[in-house]
Amino acid sequence: MEQVIELAYALDTFYFLVMGAFVMWMAAGFSMLEAGLVRSKSTVEILTKNIALYSIASIMYMLVGYNLMYPSDGNGVIPTVNFFLSGDHETVDVLASGGEIYYSALADFFFQVVFVATAMSIVSGAVAERMKLSSFLLFCIVMTGLIYPVQGYWKWGGGFLDAAGFSDFAGSGVVHLCGAAAALAGVLLLGARKGKYVDGRIFAIPGANMPLATLGTFILWMGWFGFNGGSELMVSNVVEANAVALIFVNTNAAAAGGVIAALIFSKLLFGKYDLSMSLNGAIGGLVSITAEPLAPTPELAAIIGAIGGILVVLSVIILDKSRIDDPVGAISAHGTCGIWGLIAVVLSNSDATLGAQLYGIAVIFTWTFVMSFIFWGILKVVMGIRLTDEHEEMGADVSECGMEAYPEFKK
Repeated sequence: MEQVIELAYALDTFYFLVMGAFVMWMAAGFSMLEAGLVRSKSTVEILTKNIALYSIASIMYMLVGYNLMYPSDGNGVIPTVNFFLSGDHETVDVLASGGEIYYSALADFFFQVVFVATAMSIVSGAVAERMKLSSFLLFCIVMTGLIYPVQGYWKWGGGFLDAAGFSDFAGSGVVHLCGAAAALAGVLLLGARKGKYVDGRIFAIPGANMPLATLGTFILWMGWFGFNGGSELMVSNVVEANAVALIFVNTNAAAAGGVIAALIFSKLLFGKYDLSMSLNGAIGGLVSITAEPLAPTPELAAIIGAIGGILVVLSVIILDKSRIDDPVGAISAHGTCGIWGLIAVVLSNSDATLGAQLYGIAVIFTWTFVMSFIFWGILKVVMGIRLTDEHEEMGADVSECGMEAYPEFKK
């Protein structure tokens, strides 16, 4: 019997680590997607942001964030700090599927740290092409060390949102809405790119490399199997293995539904099949199913994803008309669809209530937006958050990083 337990421990730990590696691979997806959707003169800077934010998130979550998000106890609102990783802890006890399971504490940390990096990646694309790199990285420290972990504790660490019945399986709210709310606060203080809105007119600023953006979307799609599948926590018995299989199928169906719906809807609205909308349709579908990827049937998952794909298109249009400049559509794909995904939980999860879901949405958005707005505001006053007009015209690659992504094509 002891050997069976040890084998299950090893299998679940290995599964956890592999799923975490899948989610870490999403960092490459965000990098490629954002690099494809910005102008060529901002490519190096956006890539620098993505590798730097992942590294900062890894260190800050190790030093501060994980201890805030998963304390040994607390009053449900303010977590008590403990130093879990610094102790001699070999296992974590987690109640799942009616039984107690065990897996490595370090595997749990690794799986969680790639989630916080994902939330920060959402901010990167929304503020692209006109934000100072130093200001962005300073905000990254606060976001990954404080803002994200505290609201994560409220749901996943046993805080008051969890006690209120708020349901968020893999992070439509905790990860995606959180990232989008922080991005929205930054964009509002930052302002639009030069030339985006002139004399009441909206001017499209096309991305430099759509093949790269498409590759990034496929990488994100693949990584999402780890995002949702790993959140089941284990795979060492028949029930859990079947649950993981269903999560994979539903995740894939939602993404596909999002693409098809966005493709058709963009054709109806614009008379053309819009690739950028289709790419965000995939992400919108994935975000929409993340709050509850296990309970729906595959058919319902596809419908949930399709609605997310339509909402992405509508949200991008509304934000543009509101003069909120989001170069990659991150606020729409992760924020609007994150809200929809949390509401959609009630369609298949009988334990979820609309009131609890709306409460969780309001709390996560308010906390993240207000705290982000405050810190972005402090940065704006103290050191500035926006590139000068000259540097923005020159491009963030040269002004911030001193190099170009495509020097051989310079005119």
